[in-house]
Amino acid sequence: MRFGVPREVIEGEARVALTPASAAQVQKLGYECLVESGAGVRAGFADAEYAAAGVEVVESASDLWARSDVVAKVRVPTEAELGLLRAGQTLISFFNPGGNAAGLEAAKAAGATVIAMEMVPRISRAQKMDALSSMANIAGYRAVIEAGSNFGRFFTGQVTAAGKVPPAKVLVVGAGVAGLAAIGTSTSLGAVTRAFDVRPEVAEQVESMGAEFVYLDFEEEQGDGAATGGYASVSSPEFREAQLRKFRELAPEMDIVITTALIPNREAPELWTEEMVAAMKPGSVIVDLAAERGGNCKLTVPDEKIVTPNGVTIIGYTDFPSRMATQASTLYATNIRHMMTDLTPGKDGQVVQDMEDDVIRGATVTHAGEITFPPPPPKVQAIAAQRREKPKEPTAEEKRAQEAAAFRRETRTQVGLLAAGAVLLLGVGLVAPASFMQHFIVFVLAVFVGFQVIWNVSHALHTPLMAVTNAISSIIILGALMQIGSGSWLVVVLAALSVFMAGINIFGGFLVTRRMLAMFQKS
Repeated sequence: MRFGVPREVIEGEARVALTPASAAQVQKLGYECLVESGAGVRAGFADAEYAAAGVEVVESASDLWARSDVVAKVRVPTEAELGLLRAGQTLISFFNPGGNAAGLEAAKAAGATVIAMEMVPRISRAQKMDALSSMANIAGYRAVIEAGSNFGRFFTGQVTAAGKVPPAKVLVVGAGVAGLAAIGTSTSLGAVTRAFDVRPEVAEQVESMGAEFVYLDFEEEQGDGAATGGYASVSSPEFREAQLRKFRELAPEMDIVITTALIPNREAPELWTEEMVAAMKPGSVIVDLAAERGGNCKLTVPDEKIVTPNGVTIIGYTDFPSRMATQASTLYATNIRHMMTDLTPGKDGQVVQDMEDDVIRGATVTHAGEITFPPPPPKVQAIAAQRREKPKEPTAEEKRAQEAAAFRRETRTQVGLLAAGAVLLLGVGLVAPASFMQHFIVFVLAVFVGFQVIWNVSHALHTPLMAVTNAISSIIILGALMQIGSGSWLVVVLAALSVFMAGINIFGGFLVTRRMLAMFQKS
């Protein structure tokens, strides 16, 4: 079978669905590869590179569509491209099935199979095919770069001979793949970064990247991330109002706002109103990554950059990944190649459309003359962690009862240990000489006190306590060395054991501490 990639016809689109490197991998699956002349030029891949990789360069798009059994492209196919589909042919592309009813009908009428890359389910096995995440990662990074090029100050704060420069304040709305990429880029440039998401479970990811998570003073049970395929779900009107109220409060402080909020197969929610734009400082920048779906900002104009009367720049470009065409094409072509690997289990150049497979079924929107969108939920759990039930807070009476029960248990334990110690001392005292008992009593008390001190410390603090325990071990060694000179053979043996065990603790502690410090050293 032939695997063909046409040149993108959308104005300004520079990506391509096949690179010379990915072509070699597709050929290993048993396919003959074709590419339209000039398809990769804007992404930095010349026709000669494809030819050197064993790819046939075809002069016209109509010829390529006619000869290819599988066609892969980037942007949603145009009406003219859909007219080139034929029965039995497979098209792999972004397709926007939720808002492209005419395209679905055209593919159905042609009898073609369409695999929409944005419909790849977010399950662990499908991460390698997740083109939305690949492109969102690039878009989030590029959004910060575009914001910086339109912002009149440094991102990082500086103290110079000419004066002090405050750091830029950045707000990222939405902490999905694009949002996290924007957060990482912003914090690495030195900006004071805040982030908001309707899914509170992502707060830990945001904070781990050096940003501050914006919490709302609002209690609401949000949708399960796993149930929605790892995406945010629709919020209630009350939650939305609390969200907008928080944004109005933040708007005057922010220098840069990057919005990334999208809900699958819906228009982008309006989160940054005209009132908020008016409250921002002159010179501020808004980058709306949801512009293609209507935008999160009320004033966003798709594919344009505008400046409002109060001096706020609003960027509504819809081609952020295309602005990094070489990198974006490399990642997207890899996603396509992995999809082809799943479609070709026999590696014999024959497509097997397994509609029982979660990934293939989830991404297939038309097949065998039928519209198969929307797909059923995947049989396996999504990547996003499921929401855990919030534990019920105990009442004041229950807390007192729990504390009393814990005190009784601890008291019984302490009494038991003291009784066992007393019996041991009594037994040893009956057979040992008085000179030995003086040393033995000191030893037992040291063990008991040391055990009580260390055991009652939280486990999370044991490693920081290593330096203190090393000091205690040093004292033990000094005491043991003094006891080695004793005339009793039993005292000498115990002292030698003390030196040995304390030595292990000291040298082992220093070794572990050294390895921990090495983790923070730059190579």
